[in-house]
Amino acid sequence: MNRAPFFTTTGSALRIAARFAVLAFVLPLAAQVSTQTPISMQEADQRGAEIFEQTGVTGMVLVVVRGHESMIKTYGETAPGSGKAPDLNSLLRLCSISKVFTADLLLQLAAEGKVSLTDPLEKYAPHGEAVPSGPDGTPITLLDLATHTAGLTREVSSYPRKTPHFTFPDEAFRWNWLPEQKIQITPGTVAAYSNVGFDLLGDALASATRESYAKLVHDRLIEPLGMWDTTLSPSPEQCARLLRDAFDEGPCTDTQASGPSGGLYTTPNDMVKFLRYMLHIPGLPEAPASLLSIYVKPKQLKTMQGLDHAGRPTGIGLAWIQLGDPNGASMVMEKTGGGAGFSTYIALNPQKQTGIFAAVTYGKGPENVNFFEESNKVLAALAGVPAVPAKVHLRRATSRRGKRRRAAARKN
Repeated sequence: MNRAPFFTTTGSALRIAARFAVLAFVLPLAAQVSTQTPISMQEADQRGAEIFEQTGVTGMVLVVVRGHESMIKTYGETAPGSGKAPDLNSLLRLCSISKVFTADLLLQLAAEGKVSLTDPLEKYAPHGEAVPSGPDGTPITLLDLATHTAGLTREVSSYPRKTPHFTFPDEAFRWNWLPEQKIQITPGTVAAYSNVGFDLLGDALASATRESYAKLVHDRLIEPLGMWDTTLSPSPEQCARLLRDAFDEGPCTDTQASGPSGGLYTTPNDMVKFLRYMLHIPGLPEAPASLLSIYVKPKQLKTMQGLDHAGRPTGIGLAWIQLGDPNGASMVMEKTGGGAGFSTYIALNPQKQTGIFAAVTYGKGPENVNFFEESNKVLAALAGVPAVPAKVHLRRATSRRGKRRRAAARKN
């Protein structure tokens, strides 16, 4: 294992004296929480190393923020056989974590009165383009798009051959595609993961402001937070820093076409700033107060599909998924991502002001653990609370890995 230096701003830390389990049906949650001591950053590094070893990936990045503490730790190689460890400036694909940036923009614009969550998508459609409605005439709203409840498919179609990741479909293609769709369910009644839904949401925000999505995300998030390596249009110098996986998943290129759903690039250093922003750590602009609010509860829905990669959802926010008891100390707000040789994950415990970001590049070794579930365990240990219950099992996670090359366009 090639391990990078330990980049950290932690102070002195306590270590766990012993491991033990407390059954939830014997003791209340408060008692469970009181018996656990948060692990140190050094211990989080050790757990990250264990995840790296067990996932069989090429490279891995772990970013932690806990109050005013932060850590960046990397493992493995920048590319197979490079012999070089990733560092805090290595370029990563955020993949579907890009959606939480789109949700943030939606709330910013709603607070300014430029859009409303209840606005129908049709209000922002290109001139002459129709937007389908549900079988009972219920329109698709911006809220439906942001919570995956619009009734749209995951993708517009399979990727054309040799098309770089996150460059299809472009705006013209998806708006020509949309009027031909038959919405089989009433919007707001079924949750089914949709990448094209978030791309259409980004188009709507651009239409409402008469600015490109790329300009919106730059002016309202990247520049205010000083995330200077976060971009949809990486330079040659930035592309030279992109981590590479074991399967040559395609070039580093402009990804504005699917920026709202999955196209953003970033670095570990930038993600420290983003975690601090999401956790309301002083020193950065204030995130919208309702950014982590729940807008749809599972009991309101007939079914949910494609939202459980990291665990069983207990609530759906704007891009964010809630795991665990919403009134408990273990509650997590998370977002998974994947594509172009990467799996990515962001998870927050707002009550404990603790968050993690993790990214891996695919390797050829066996995957012996679920990356998202193991990341949840690290977050819980850092926060000093029990981990949220796991749902996704190894068999399913391995199956997804085995299918990735046959479904290159599929993004979490």
